[in-house]
Formats: sequence, C-alpha cells, structure tokens
Amino acid sequence: MSYKVGIMGATGAVGREIIEVLHDRNFPVEKLRLFASVRSAGKVMETPFGEITIENADEADYSEMDIAFFAISGGWSQENAEKATSAGCYVIDNSSAFRYDDNVPLVVPEINADAIGDSKLIANPNCTTAIAAIPLYVLHKEYGVKKVIISTYQATSGAGAAGMSELTEETRNYLDGKEVGNKVFTYPIAFNAIPHIDSFQDNDYTREEMKVVWETRKIFSEPGIPISCTCVRIPTMRVHAESIVIETEKPVNPDDAKKLLSSVEGVDLKDDIANNVYPMPITATKKYNVEVGRIRQNLVFGDHGLEFFVCGDQILKGAALNAVQIAEKL
Repeated sequence: MSYKVGIMGATGAVGREIIEVLHDRNFPVEKLRLFASVRSAGKVMETPFGEITIENADEADYSEMDIAFFAISGGWSQENAEKATSAGCYVIDNSSAFRYDDNVPLVVPEINADAIGDSKLIANPNCTTAIAAIPLYVLHKEYGVKKVIISTYQATSGAGAAGMSELTEETRNYLDGKEVGNKVFTYPIAFNAIPHIDSFQDNDYTREEMKVVWETRKIFSEPGIPISCTCVRIPTMRVHAESIVIETEKPVNPDDAKKLLSSVEGVDLKDDIANNVYPMPITATKKYNVEVGRIRQNLVFGDHGLEFFVCGDQILKGAALNAVQIAEKL
C-alpha cells in the first residue's frame, strides 16, 4: 500500500528534512505534494522524488491526501488541523499547538506508539524532549526514575534555518573583526552561550524548559514524576546535547546500564573513556540514533543515581525522523 503525502512548510529546515527521511527510509509514497506560504507557491523544489512545484498551504485540499506533515507554525496548525482530519487525512503536527491537549497523543514511537490509537491527529514532541526520551525511558522501565535533572546545550537549528544562518554569518563577522549582531537570538550567538530559549514563565523557567517537563510526563504516562531542566543555546549547528542526572527507585550499576542501553533501538552507546569516546555534536550530526555516553554513578544519589550525556540531531530525531516514524506506525 502506498500513500498520498503532503508536507506543510516544505521549504523550512524540518520540512526539507522530512522529504529526505521519507526517501531514505523508503516510505511508500504514491504522490508527494509540497506546500508553503503564498510567497513560495509556484516555485519548483528539487527533491529525491524529482522536481515538485510548491503549492499554497492555505489552499490545500486534504481529501486528496492520506497523511499531512505539519512543519509550520502552531497558530497555523490550530487553524487547519481539524480541516485536515475531518477530510480523512492523518495529521502529524511538529508544532507545540496540540502537545498538551489530553485528547491528542504525543508520541515517540519507540516508547508509546500504542497511544496513537484511532486518532487522526498526532503531535510530535519538542526536539529536546525527543532526544532525551528513549534512553531515559529505558532506564525508567528498568530501575524506576524518581527524579530527573537535565541541562541542555542546544544547537542553533532549534531556531530553524534562520538560526543556523545567523551563527554562520555572525561567526564570520567576528573572525573578520566586524561588528557582531543578532536578530534571531536575544544576544549574539557566536562564541557565546545563552541560558534563554523561548519565553520566561511565571516560575522563572523558560517555556522550552517546561516543555521537557510537560512532554516527558505525558509520553511516559507519569504525570507526577519530578523533572527540572535548564536550557542553553550554544553556537553549534544542528545537534542538541543534554546532561542528565537521575535518582532511581532501585539500585543502578553503570556497567549494567551500559549493557542495557547498548541493546536499545534508536540508541548508539558511545562510552569508552579510555579512548576518549563519548557523545558529541560532531559525531551525532545527521545520525538517526541518539548517542549516549559518560554513564557513571552520580555522586549525590550514590547507588540509586546515574549521570549520563546525550547528543541527538535536533532536525532528525528531534523533528523529521520522529514524525516519519509516527507515519510508519499508522
């Protein structure tokens, strides 16, 4: 069986990546249609499926599609999702519009594919959540996670193609001795680290930090699990790195945890400190699997605690790959 597929926001970083992932994973595409804003409508995009003319997303006829990937703003998703699902089209939404809706499944396929049920609308989690979720869930199932503390080091790709371009341009300006500016980020990103992603909330955490809390709880079906997160933007291109500390219900041994994680789908164990092997953005770039390493006993929680480092491609597992994996489950 093959499917008529539409991508809304096809000219953006995630939309383009979805096209590549569909082709790379041999997803059974009968016909691929690409949609974007009226400014891009009529332009021709070169893809692995051939040249495709971009259409106006606001004029899409969802009765002509089986699956629509929404790689577009949350506001647009809210305005158009019901139109699509009522026409019989599955919607996999990459925005935050429906992630916290109790009636919409939030899915990481390796963890909770069953949550999809008969829903026509499925939410894709935030990239930071998706990258941490698989190793964290595996450890939770085995040892029972009591508390989670996460610090992230997030790539400029989290702000889209414009964020990556700003890093490139402003780094060049810095090295050329020119004035360094910023439009996408709150401060210049070149040779900097900014502990501010998304808007600050009433509790002084940012929305990006709270997304990790809200979404992990929903994906794990653990509404009360204590989670705290600090998110930092750093001058890397497309891989998010995360330092994770857990306190566990059962005693946990780092060697056993390594063996467990080495056998998990979606994880590459990178943990050989004698040879300086550990997760890094440079090695996780354009990789489907999430790298996990630096696994060690946590000094605070002792034999009931573990500390580890994770790197995952924000555009892939953090967005496009996870969305296509959801489509594969349909």
